[in-house]
Amino acid sequence: MTIEYLHASKFGNGVKVAARFKEQMAASGVDVDVHHIGKVRPAELPEADLYVFSSPGRVGKPIRGMRRFLKKLSLPAGSRYAILTTEAMPKPDKETGRVPTEEELAKYERVRPIMNELLQGKGLVKVGEDKVHVTGLKGPLEDGWEMKVDAFVAALCASLGGAAAAPADVPQEVA
Repeated sequence: MTIEYLHASKFGNGVKVAARFKEQMAASGVDVDVHHIGKVRPAELPEADLYVFSSPGRVGKPIRGMRRFLKKLSLPAGSRYAILTTEAMPKPDKETGRVPTEEELAKYERVRPIMNELLQGKGLVKVGEDKVHVTGLKGPLEDGWEMKVDAFVAALCASLGGAAAAPADVPQEVA
């Protein structure tokens, strides 16, 4: 099995997530090639069993470079993909101290929905998605981010139906 991992990291957080993903997949015997979207052409991607796309969020959307890349993307319909983004950690309300719910966040945090819309509009098939939070504009990543990536890898391996076995020490569900 081969995976092409395409990220748009600006401050290095996405690079860290991609490296962890590659490391965990290698433990399952899966080859992962990691590329920054600025170094590859969207119409000339190598053939792979799975494409993973990762973008930081800016003002509730994937960064412009990733949106442009996905619009120009040329993959056969039916190609499988997954999304693993780096998004801002939700902040508590200054007056009440209450952290917004997932439903409230969905009104303005649209990084993954926008990416899904662009990819599914090209006939690609989603097999998984998740996010890792970034605590500030330039980082660092949230505490425990490694476990989130590990769980994402395990869930992907399980959804790919035995094409890759999850590492034995990784839980089989995404939180």
